[in-house]
Amino acid sequence: MRVCVIGTGYVGLVTGVCLAHIGHQVVCVDNNEEKVKLMQSGQSPIYEPGLSELMTEAIREEKISFTTDLEAGVQHGEILFIAVGTPPLPTGESDTRYVEAVARGIGEHLTDGYKVIVNKSTVPIGSGDWVRMIVLDGVAERQKTLVPSGGGTATEIAVDFDVVSNPEFLREGSAIFDTFNPDRIVLGSNGDRAIAMMKDLYAPIVSRQFSEDKSGPTVPVVVTDLNSAEMVKYASNAFLATKISFINEVANICDRVGADVTQVAQGIGLDSRIGSRFLQAGIGWGGSCFPKDVLALIHTASDYGYTTDLLNATVSVNKRQRMIALEKLQQMLKILKGKTVGLLGLTFKPDTDDMRDAPALDLIDNLHRLGTKVKAYDPLISQSGMRHGLSNVIVETDPELLADGCDALVLVTDWKQFKGLDYAKMAKSMQNPVMIDGRNFLDRAALQAAGFQYVGVGR
Repeated sequence: MRVCVIGTGYVGLVTGVCLAHIGHQVVCVDNNEEKVKLMQSGQSPIYEPGLSELMTEAIREEKISFTTDLEAGVQHGEILFIAVGTPPLPTGESDTRYVEAVARGIGEHLTDGYKVIVNKSTVPIGSGDWVRMIVLDGVAERQKTLVPSGGGTATEIAVDFDVVSNPEFLREGSAIFDTFNPDRIVLGSNGDRAIAMMKDLYAPIVSRQFSEDKSGPTVPVVVTDLNSAEMVKYASNAFLATKISFINEVANICDRVGADVTQVAQGIGLDSRIGSRFLQAGIGWGGSCFPKDVLALIHTASDYGYTTDLLNATVSVNKRQRMIALEKLQQMLKILKGKTVGLLGLTFKPDTDDMRDAPALDLIDNLHRLGTKVKAYDPLISQSGMRHGLSNVIVETDPELLADGCDALVLVTDWKQFKGLDYAKMAKSMQNPVMIDGRNFLDRAALQAAGFQYVGVGR
């Protein structure tokens, strides 16, 4: 099928490349010329394991192309994905101006023939009908330009399209796997023809042709209305964020009563009604999705006169949890002024270079405020030269350089390579070998044998 993906951020580029890989003809549109030139040269502007390889293959097989020409993309695609950002506003609501601009642009370039316009961006509930309205506004704007110069009435532009909500559930660091091995595909629309085309689009994924387990059952396809599909996205992320805040709340109680939250999590996670995923206690959640989506759902509820007590508590617990590492440093070192603290990891999770709303940023700011010298090492950030928002931290290029002279280390991001560091050597170079394991990720016995005082979360 012919596909146009508008917006080549994290979701858009992964979606476009993966659809090209399963055999569709994809045109990706972005208004950033430098970014488009980079992608045309075969380089990915974002870090995601496996993405560059799939992208290079799709370009070589002429299954994907990149352009700044929105009209060309709209003319090419039978299915048009809107995959632009919806960043949070200070009020908590989503900033939908980029979605609006794209929808209007699509309307200005629609011609004869049926199109499916897909909302892949995470948009406020009720946006499906709003997007349809904006597309039609774009059509009307174009209609005005067609009035004959000598007067009279222009031939009316006939357009035929449906809007589909198709929320994404990709995890940064495993987005390729998640695309080809989804738990479900959600399709929201009032148009039967649109749903049929979307099912055809995803048929190779639904039948697990590109899955790791090709013999598994077909992927469930949830077909619903626009509003319900949009709610599925928000409700999913809000529930997962709540689950993390719950286990962090339990961890804080464990700290006070002498229980071990890792054993508690194992015990409750074996209950099939609960499950073990997202029960890892630590210093809180961050990133581009959970904070934005939870706040957006809270804001939507407020618009309709409802107070979300549980979701408000989820956010409150998370804010407090980010101070846990600071509290543990104060317990171990007492006065932090004049001390040096090293952070293992900066990104909000491993296998990504994304630092949006990363707990490390709050920790850096608060340590700096208390007069602490802060150093950090991150497998990606240290090598990339990215320093935006990191003015109050010395970014080292090696974990052993990080440890040198530190009074304590804090494991902030659970990168798998942090399991195999030479901690005995690192401990010897420190002023005071203290390890605050902010993710309960390291082997306590091994750290203690290496000479560290080990402190976990809820342990």
